[in-house]
Amino acid sequence: MYASGNIPKGAFLLPLTLFLIVLLLPLLRNFMQPSSNTYATTNLETNKTKNCNIFSGDWVPYPHQPYYSNQTCPFILDQLNCIKNGRPDRDFLKLRWKPHECELPPFDATQFLELVRGKSIAFVGDSMGRNQLESLLCLINTVAHPEDITAKHTSYDDIFFRWWFVSDYNFTVTTLWSPFLVKFNDSDPSGRAYYSATKLYLDEADEAWSSKIKNFDYVVFSTGQWFFRPLTFYEKGQVVGCQKCQNSTELNFYGYKKAFQTAFRTLRNVEGFKGVAFLVSHSPEHFENGAWNEGGSCNRTKPFSLEERGVYESGDIVKALHEIQVEEFNAAREKGLRFGLIDVTDAMVTRADGHPSKFKPGNKKVNDCVHWCLPGAVDTWNEFLLYLMKLEGEKRNNML
Repeated sequence: MYASGNIPKGAFLLPLTLFLIVLLLPLLRNFMQPSSNTYATTNLETNKTKNCNIFSGDWVPYPHQPYYSNQTCPFILDQLNCIKNGRPDRDFLKLRWKPHECELPPFDATQFLELVRGKSIAFVGDSMGRNQLESLLCLINTVAHPEDITAKHTSYDDIFFRWWFVSDYNFTVTTLWSPFLVKFNDSDPSGRAYYSATKLYLDEADEAWSSKIKNFDYVVFSTGQWFFRPLTFYEKGQVVGCQKCQNSTELNFYGYKKAFQTAFRTLRNVEGFKGVAFLVSHSPEHFENGAWNEGGSCNRTKPFSLEERGVYESGDIVKALHEIQVEEFNAAREKGLRFGLIDVTDAMVTRADGHPSKFKPGNKKVNDCVHWCLPGAVDTWNEFLLYLMKLEGEKRNNML
């Protein structure tokens, strides 16, 4: 032992050195990360950012040009090519989603393609999924051109089932048409028989997607618009209910809820599926002064104000659909499904200015206030998607 007042000078060096090592080790570890790490940019995010709700925010002015234009992207469906179809205003392109408590990183096409190198992604659902898919094709086309390889998978030449391949990254993306997610029988397979009841088999998943997604790395579910039609519900081969039937015009959310339950249960039970699923929440429509078949339109050039949002005509329906989706999403995740929620509802409910409206080919008497112009607000959905994919990748790496 050392007597008081006779402690050697070096006695304090060891504890001080250990303290400095403990303090600096995390910084050294980050500094020594290899630059090829796909998730390098997310290392710049703070824990506060990672825990932030990126889906709660506002649209703010954005002076920069969109990621692409109707002239630089060949994948835009004519129905969504608003600029080509004569839309004169451009203010709807000069807004960007800003979360309240953090920043939503811009879409980085190179980073996305590195993340999905050697992988595949399927968009399952209705035309809203197709809308997001076309946005994604336009975004990644700024770095590498997706080649249409549909002919290798099907002999049908339509927009409902298509495949693309990005050879530089060995990346495959597809759209699988399934507007109800469950088996259905429509009197008109094209879906144009809006007034005749569609039979929904609520306990049977639609094989259009369930038989094809086993080997996909990512599956994005997006549907909801077709559930406003007249419907007859079947379970175990028997009629159990209906919607807009027997002189009633009321919506029945039973089929909507059961369809998601069946879809998520089916995905969970697909033998060999090891991918990650994402659910895109309901995308609101914005018909004003009438329904779609009653002269309804969406001619706004700016988003809803706070006051206008408070009197949004479809607000209660949108809220009910959103609550069902979130409830079923949470239930599926609790049962072990690797699942992410792309909650676009709050962001899109104000964007009454973002639809094609009358600026589309075909019948000018029927406005499109459901789908979204490209480029436009729907590009934000893929910013959300990339953000969640990066966090999922980080989580998986931390578990290794």
